[in-house]
Amino acid sequence: MNIELRHLRYFVAVAEELHFGRAAARLNISQPPLSQQIQLLEQQVGARLLARTNRSVALTPAGRQFLADSRQILSSVEDAAARAARLHQGETGELRLGFTSSAPFITAVSTTLSSFRRRFPDVHIQTREINTREQIAPLNEGALDLGLMRNTQLPETLAWQRILREPLLAMIPADHPLAARTAVSLAELAREPFVFFDPHVGTGLYDDILGIMRRYGLAPVMAQEVGEAMTIIGLVAAGLGVSILPASFKRVQLSDMRWVPIVEKEAVSEMWLVWPKHHELSAAAQRFKTQLISASPVG
Repeated sequence: MNIELRHLRYFVAVAEELHFGRAAARLNISQPPLSQQIQLLEQQVGARLLARTNRSVALTPAGRQFLADSRQILSSVEDAAARAARLHQGETGELRLGFTSSAPFITAVSTTLSSFRRRFPDVHIQTREINTREQIAPLNEGALDLGLMRNTQLPETLAWQRILREPLLAMIPADHPLAARTAVSLAELAREPFVFFDPHVGTGLYDDILGIMRRYGLAPVMAQEVGEAMTIIGLVAAGLGVSILPASFKRVQLSDMRWVPIVEKEAVSEMWLVWPKHHELSAAAQRFKTQLISASPVG
């Protein structure tokens, strides 16, 4: 059996028009080839589909069944083509995004996620909150399409684009003398009990912030080491020490804690968008990447 889609389209046109001349005009072909193709189709099917006389054309019982099935087949093919086109254009599919705990606090990230969801509701966004160092392996393996992480040393297999460069801010209990200052120095903060990340958590902020302090010859005394930025904020508000986080966290406001600028201009941190060089990005991931970079103040 060698039935092509064009044979189904020819048959549907004749079955709907019940007139070979009108069907040929509708298909923009001449009538004799159309009649020949319908005869070949009936031979392939092994059944008479149309009852012809000199004055009329009518569907046989087999023809009525074949018309219903042909319409369904043509509709399914059109739907399949439309789905493939939408996937190719990034309007459907899946976006697998890794991000650090601070990423959702960044305006460019939150607005891009929101607008991307509105524009492409059929793209399934799979998000994973994962620390900077822990994103590298799944990005290389293709388990993540894109990663949002703090600046860190990356292997040559990954590419990156800076999407944010922001100041670091001191976090000080509200009743602490330093909380009333307009700015504090890293040296002043290093003399206080310090609440920070556990070094084994794998956050890029650990190396980032302590690296800046080391450049000034400072090594804060760790009073508490925890796994999450929100835990740090809570412990500082409880009076257990001071800490430092990027300014994007300032959206978290607690009455028992103050955000205070840091004097040193080098006290900054960057957020990067990272993707694998050797895995082709899906159209959805490419759309999100382009949109986020465009929305970023340093993109």
